[in-house]
Parts: sequence; C-alpha cells; structure tokens
Amino acid sequence: MQTKKMTATIGKLGRSRANPPVLKDAVFNVLKYAILIFLAFWFMLPLISCVITAAKTDKEYATTTVTQLPKNWFNIQSYINAFNLSNMGNAFKNSFIILVVVLVCTTLIGTQLAYVLSRFTFPGNTLIRGLFTVAALLPGIAMQVALYKMMVGMHAVNSLWGYIIMSMGTDVISIYVFIQYFENIPISLDESAIVDGASYFTVYSKILLPLLKPAIVTCVILKGVGVYNEYYAANLYLQSAHLKTVAIALYTFTGPQGSKYNLICAGVILTLLPMLVLFLLFQKQIYTGIAAGAVKE
Repeated sequence: MQTKKMTATIGKLGRSRANPPVLKDAVFNVLKYAILIFLAFWFMLPLISCVITAAKTDKEYATTTVTQLPKNWFNIQSYINAFNLSNMGNAFKNSFIILVVVLVCTTLIGTQLAYVLSRFTFPGNTLIRGLFTVAALLPGIAMQVALYKMMVGMHAVNSLWGYIIMSMGTDVISIYVFIQYFENIPISLDESAIVDGASYFTVYSKILLPLLKPAIVTCVILKGVGVYNEYYAANLYLQSAHLKTVAIALYTFTGPQGSKYNLICAGVILTLLPMLVLFLLFQKQIYTGIAAGAVKE
C-alpha cells in the first residue's frame, strides 16, 4: 500500500512539474507570434500607406488624410499618369541595362581578383588587401569631389557607360566576401586540376566559380538592391532626361509648387513590381544561396 501511495504521489508531482513548462511554452509562443505580427505590420505600414494614397485621385488626396481609405480601390489612373509623365518605360530600360551590366561585370571582376589574391603569393598582395580595406572604410560622399573631376576628365559625365564603369568600381565588400569563400575551399582542388593539365583560368571557371554560388547570390542581391535604388550618384552623373533611372524618375512629381504624393506612391509601387516578380520567380534559389552562404564548412 505504501508503495502505491508513493507511486501516486510521485506521479502527481511529475504532472505538476510538467504543466508549468507547457504553460510557459504556450505563453512564449503567443508572445513570439504577437511580436512577429506587430513587426510585420510595422514594416508593411509604409507600403500599405503607398497603396492607399496611390488609389486616390488628385482631388481626393487634397481633401482627405493619409488614414482615410480611397473611394475606389481600383483607380489605376494614378499609375497610368505616373508611368507616362515620368517616362517610366525609358527609366526601366536604363535601370535594367545598368543593373545587368554592373552585376555581371562586378561578379566576374570580383571573383577573378579574389582568386588571384587568395591563391597566389606575390609582392604587394598584403598591400592590395590593405588598400581595399581603406577604400571600404572611406565614406563615398567624401570622395565625390575627386571622383567627379575624374569623370569629367574622362568625358564620362552624362554618359551611361561612364556611370556603369563608376558603379563597377565601388564593390569592395563583395571582393572580401569572395576572398573569404576562396580561402575556405581546399587548395588541393586547384593542385589536382593543374596536375591533370588544367590552366589557372580553367581551374577558376570550371572548378572554383561554381562553388562560389552562395557568395555570388548574396553579393548580387546586396549589389543589385544598391544599384537599383541609387539616387545620389545617378542624379549627379546622369543629367539628361533620356538617361534617367527609376530612382530619378520618381522625383518628377516634386517641385517648389508642391508634390503630388498620389503619383509618387503610384510610381513607388511600379518600381517595386519588377523586383517583386524577380523575387517570386527565384525565391528558391535566393533562399538556398543565402542559407548555404551562412554556413562555413
């Protein structure tokens, strides 16, 4: 009898000790999801505000507040006016050309430079790495005076190719990312391929470059977002109307007489659509590349 009573007592104590952790986990999960929902709403609030404002007409925007909902959610006239008045089609074309050329060239140049710096020992290797570190620490705005003089001397101001070359030369962080990945790849792969008769370029292009896919995906995302959203340099070096990029086209509706925020919000949504479509199409590759890049072997 005493044994049964002791067993029952132990069982009750076990259940009483098991219940608090279950309750604690439930409370923690509720708080976690509540915080996530709040943060998601907070980050989506600017986009929601843009959608509400873009659906309003000029008169409706002038007579209502930001929090008031539009009468017609399917009012697309603001999108049509924003696209036509800002010449958004030409801006998309320029931004697409700049984005593709810059990403392809910076990836090739960055990976090749990282391959040389990580795989070969030569006088000046450490100096070059140090100079890249100094360049990464310098604020970009502080170098604009010297850079602008160089661009003027090269007759590259107000030129699409000049802006592309300038954008290609501002990717120091990606070079360090590529160097880090090269240093984590065993050098025995290079030696085995060279023994079999492969050249250095073959080793780089056929063996090492495919292994850099996680780093390339990460750097392309960071660089692509920066180039697509760049306003200051694009406004400074692309001064002609036919050379406007997407970021510059959004400022068509601002001026000393006021700003048409319903058209600006419509333009913002239009500029988000290409990136959103690309993300939805390649989200699996993007997540895979970033996840693989977060783990070092």
